[in-house]
Amino acid sequence: MGNVGASAAAPAGEAPGGAAPLVPAIAHADRFTFQDLVAEATADIGSRPARLIMTILGTVLGIASLVATIGFAQTAAAQIASQFDGAAATRVVVSAAQAQSGSQNKSVAAGRLPWDSPERVELLAGVESATLLGEVELAEGETITAVPVNDPAAAAVASPRLFSASPELLDTAEGALVTGRFFDRGHDARADRVAVLGARIAERMGINRVDSQPSVFIGGVAYAVVGIVDGMDRRSELLDAVIIPTGSARADFGLEAPSELDIRIAVGAGPQVAKQAVIALQPDDPESLEARAPSGSSDLSESVQSDVNVVFLILGVIALLAGGLGIANVTLLSVMERIGEIGLRRALGATRRQIGAQFMVESIVIGFIGGLIGSALGVVAVIVVAAVQGWTPMTDPLVAAAGAVLGAVVGWGSGWYPARRAARIEPVAALRGG
Repeated sequence: MGNVGASAAAPAGEAPGGAAPLVPAIAHADRFTFQDLVAEATADIGSRPARLIMTILGTVLGIASLVATIGFAQTAAAQIASQFDGAAATRVVVSAAQAQSGSQNKSVAAGRLPWDSPERVELLAGVESATLLGEVELAEGETITAVPVNDPAAAAVASPRLFSASPELLDTAEGALVTGRFFDRGHDARADRVAVLGARIAERMGINRVDSQPSVFIGGVAYAVVGIVDGMDRRSELLDAVIIPTGSARADFGLEAPSELDIRIAVGAGPQVAKQAVIALQPDDPESLEARAPSGSSDLSESVQSDVNVVFLILGVIALLAGGLGIANVTLLSVMERIGEIGLRRALGATRRQIGAQFMVESIVIGFIGGLIGSALGVVAVIVVAAVQGWTPMTDPLVAAAGAVLGAVVGWGSGWYPARRAARIEPVAALRGG
């Protein structure tokens, strides 16, 4: 009896006689690991493939637009830069150096280009062609027209620019004749009143052929049009201008000095030609002239990038908003469909934080998948377009990675409200049918 009483009096979970406990006195804590959270969150994603595709479509389009936008801008900028660099590598421009003069610190030319500058620099090694250029300023009220009569009732039309050039312009500027011919050294020496039109200004004036001997009237003086030129990759502004011989500009409009000497050089000869040209032109005062390469393509490339970026970024943002709303709607629908499951899990011990985290991770995974696919499509689009155009595709790998991360961020923002609503569901209300 005593032994029985001792056994009965022993504490729960302890063996009679003070032996080791048979059952642990402390229960194991609930262990809902991160792996369990991911498993629960992704279990429902693949069960409805059609819904998943429609859900991530907006995110895919948005991320693809953003990645493609940046890739197109980088590719276009690289292409423009390569074209400008190619032109800069074979071009040197010599002009008069500018000096400050007078009490108002006005810039004045410190030197002057000789009229025989092309002949002088063509003797230098590395020079392939050279031409003198000068912009001719007309007197106030004088214009350039294709008709000799001034009609006061006609609408005012902006007068084209007037340039003087030496006969080597076509070769130096890499232009091409559309029709007719270019003036030669004889026209220049005799100061003949002949003109060559750029293709765009010729179209504006309605002149498309020279066999009918058309004329343009510069300040009321008739100049016979002998040719129309196009191309002019190095001097595209000449396509909107009227070009006359340097001798004619000196005789009729008092041109005092040319504005600049444009030199086409062999690749790699730039530093040497730039150093020697000023000495050949002004041996007694080379500092009065300056030789330089044309400015880079930053302005044009930035303009191209801004135009492309605005369009694609707007489309990308709109698609991302649509994708975010799609994820939010589908996640909210999933919450409403699984109210019974949520209530059962809550009754079995799942916390609000675990329920909310499950739906939040589900939205993030959906957004990440959309971002990953969108980034891949954006990169492929850049490569395909570049291949069709014959360009070198330029895409930053960090941009593609950032696109996938941005998709996850969109999913996180879209899943916040549905996850919060799921976490607030009470077990009793859920098990009673919502």
